Amino acid sequence: MAGGITQTEYWNGEVGTRWARNQAVLDAMFVPLTEALFAPLALREGASVLDIGCGAGATTLEVARRVGPGGRVTGADISAPLLAVARDRAAAEAPGGAAIQFIEADVETVDLGRFDHSLSRFGIMFFPDSARAFANVRRMLKPGGRLTFLCWRTLPENLWVSVPRDAVLPLLAEIPPPPEHDTPGPFRFADPDPLVALLRGTGFDSVTCDAVDRDIVLGQGETDAAATAAATHVSLNLGPNSHLVREAAPDLRARAEAAVTEILRGHAAGGTVRLRAACWLVQAE
Repeated sequence: MAGGITQTEYWNGEVGTRWARNQAVLDAMFVPLTEALFAPLALREGASVLDIGCGAGATTLEVARRVGPGGRVTGADISAPLLAVARDRAAAEAPGGAAIQFIEADVETVDLGRFDHSLSRFGIMFFPDSARAFANVRRMLKPGGRLTFLCWRTLPENLWVSVPRDAVLPLLAEIPPPPEHDTPGPFRFADPDPLVALLRGTGFDSVTCDAVDRDIVLGQGETDAAATAAATHVSLNLGPNSHLVREAAPDLRARAEAAVTEILRGHAAGGTVRLRAACWLVQAE
């Protein structure tokens, strides 16, 4: 992490607060990917489920709707700001009467009980020690239990990141280096072969990785201009590109916003800016 801060410090600081404040925007953006995550899940009524890196609780609440009143759902995350939003949403939405528990905990090390299923929507890539985390998740699954998660494929395949990124990079005095191999970050598991080997090495016998490609909505508005402005905000404040200009001087920030606005304008139609997202849907037993 930048400045040597830990994942816990990162997600409990300004970034976690910003994500919590923009929870509705992020959930709407990821709807097609959330649907892809749940498509293969056969969640029976009464099942017990662990949601890893549950964030503001969208996936946890969806699980609760599916497993019903007899089910048990645990959402775990290290971000207190996001969990506060999740608890408020659970109290307001009361989905189907399922027992929901949100816990501020590091799934890499904590024992949260035994579950029929574990799942994660983009929360599995940030553990300091992936092998230790996956082994712990495996221990928390009942016999026959399954882990299902989404993780990003390569950055160039994810146009929702690469298109605005390519607009910003020429403005920077120094190009950020690519992430080091097997370090926490969104594109950590872009290469599926080491991921499959890692899962098998931590106790999962059957592992599949299926490519998922969906167009996601970066911004919407009454006009294309309004949609482009919303998409620019998401690109520079909420996604993997946010670190590029987070501490930039006002002049550079303004030029970056202008450059991203210009390039995203070409992707606006009907008051919506859509770009392709590319993921792996991973299932392991």
